[in-house]
Amino acid sequence: MIIHFLSQLGLWGWFVLGLVLLILEIMAPGFFFIWFGLAALVTGGLAFLLGSIIGFGWQVQTVLFLILAISFVLAGRRFFGFNDQQEEPLLNRRGDQLVGQRATLNEPIVNGRGRIHINDTTWRVRGPDLPAGTEVRVVSFDPITLEVEVAI
Repeated sequence: MIIHFLSQLGLWGWFVLGLVLLILEIMAPGFFFIWFGLAALVTGGLAFLLGSIIGFGWQVQTVLFLILAISFVLAGRRFFGFNDQQEEPLLNRRGDQLVGQRATLNEPIVNGRGRIHINDTTWRVRGPDLPAGTEVRVVSFDPITLEVEVAI
């Protein structure tokens, strides 16, 4: 079935496939479909220019499309490299977002343990023994406990 489709694709099929892939890129952006769409358009253009001069059958067109698609994807990733840095690297890391913030202790810290209310959450804290009402600063975070010190 795939071989039959490729053999019947013809010259205009590459242009249609390229346009469909470019439209798909617009609807689902991410620099993925654009490279395949461009490869299909270039394949269609070369089939148009060279099709009557040399035997540019569907097998050659398909191989050319695959080579162009791989080349465009690799070149696109190299020249339009994806930035691994997120705009907000602490977006889903609430505890890490709190490092550096100041708050007032709800409960005293006794034997190094206490509680603090920051924003809408009550957190367990670890730090030096301090009375309730002391202003503290968050210095670090482990998965469930904030490390605090007296705010200066």
